[in-house]
Amino acid sequence: MGTVARACQSGKGKIIAVIPERLHKMNVVYEEADEIIITQDLRERKAIMENRSDAFIALPGGFGTLEELLEVITLKQLKFHQKPIILFNTRHFFEPLLQVFEAIYSEKFAHPDFKDLYYCTEYVDSVMAYLDHYHPAPIPDKLISSRPRKYMP
Repeated sequence: MGTVARACQSGKGKIIAVIPERLHKMNVVYEEADEIIITQDLRERKAIMENRSDAFIALPGGFGTLEELLEVITLKQLKFHQKPIILFNTRHFFEPLLQVFEAIYSEKFAHPDFKDLYYCTEYVDSVMAYLDHYHPAPIPDKLISSRPRKYMP
């Protein structure tokens, strides 16, 4: 994240670090950030990032990145926001995850229209073009189904 932050600042971008107090005490923060927001926990951190963000771009990362990505996709699916979500697929990092998504669609755990919730590319120019021309696609209603459901007792 530090490399991305430095590159952003060198291009005159603004860096806002949002970090839980526990991690801040461990000195896991980009000290050169333009603004540092210390939260009580990860939930508060995510809420601040979700509210302050205009878009979400997932870079290759670990479990935290995956968890945050899936949360913003789910929030968009449930119509809590209409912000762009991009998987920056450097070196095809997200291919296994995209295969899981395809299994979710093929097993009918999600409607294929939900593919429009996110955009995946391996090219920086495509990221920028997507952001420049972004218009939210209509999202089917996840919670309403035309077929009756059978529940087990």
